[in-house]
Amino acid sequence: MKQRPFTAVLIVPTGIGASIGGYAGDAMPVVRAMAQVCDRLITHPNVLNGAQLYWNAPPIHYVEGYALDQFAAGLWGLQPVHQNRIGLLLDAAIEPELRLRHIQAAEAAKTTLGLNLTDYVVTDAPVGVELRTAASGASWGTIQNEGTLLRAAETLIYKAQADAIAVVARFPDEEPDDPSLQDYRHGVGVDAIAGAEAVISHLIVRQFQIPCAHAPALSPLPVDAEVSPRAAAEELGYTFLPCVLMGLSRAPRFLTTPSPQGIWADSVDAIIVPANACGGSATLSLSQSQVITVADNHTQMQVTAAPLGIKALEVESYLEAIGVLAALQAGVNPLALRPEVSRLHCIT
Repeated sequence: MKQRPFTAVLIVPTGIGASIGGYAGDAMPVVRAMAQVCDRLITHPNVLNGAQLYWNAPPIHYVEGYALDQFAAGLWGLQPVHQNRIGLLLDAAIEPELRLRHIQAAEAAKTTLGLNLTDYVVTDAPVGVELRTAASGASWGTIQNEGTLLRAAETLIYKAQADAIAVVARFPDEEPDDPSLQDYRHGVGVDAIAGAEAVISHLIVRQFQIPCAHAPALSPLPVDAEVSPRAAAEELGYTFLPCVLMGLSRAPRFLTTPSPQGIWADSVDAIIVPANACGGSATLSLSQSQVITVADNHTQMQVTAAPLGIKALEVESYLEAIGVLAALQAGVNPLALRPEVSRLHCIT
């Protein structure tokens, strides 16, 4: 009898300054390595988006954050696909030249990668993105005009038959000498736009139950010789759109009614999260699976597993986490790989 697929979920929460996964696709090496010891590895755009850099492999499932929470709660299933037809949604606030840059990036993905794109839609009014920072240092944001975003998405779904939606919204330009921006570019700060990006994709996924991811439209920044390697992917060009289009091209669709088809939360064997960022909805929902917390992925949060009543196996690094996953995949208790093994005791 064939064993069921070994399934893991990798989460690095958005906009909390994670030292791995808090920058431009810098957690992709983790995903690539983990995919070698998992039959199915479910993760989210924050982990996989690397501006013009991306990686796709059959075990990797690209699932937007709100949908991932719904999946973890057992409310939605994931239906893998060979290809999605992607609709491109552009904010009316994007300047003509910058809009053209994004249209050309989409046309390049269609031509060079063979992706299936619909014609694009421009919102009937500016989306109105506003950026915020919480007291913890985490980033978040709001949008002033939800209606224009939803109307444009509806056009792509019902008139262009889009299976997934890539959104490009005009974000406020940051001053190059802003200390928080300099910190981020130099590898020690928080991504100021990540929280607002999540708001945009959450809105569309919640409303239409369709895969969605976001790429910000921003004016290019001056060259900085001190940019950190972790942030360097964002320095490559005028757009962050290619990684979004690639991720959405094979993103699983959502099953919102009970079905024997697809992937459901009860098939998850392990979930991997930063050690001090355990308070997310998906982590709490999947806490009966094997929770693996990674100590050296530092974030701005201070929410560890123990106070939440989560029994977790803490490891020092993602390299060690990959070893734990390999042991679980093999049916070996990871604790048996340590030099000291506890004795058995009688239950009274």
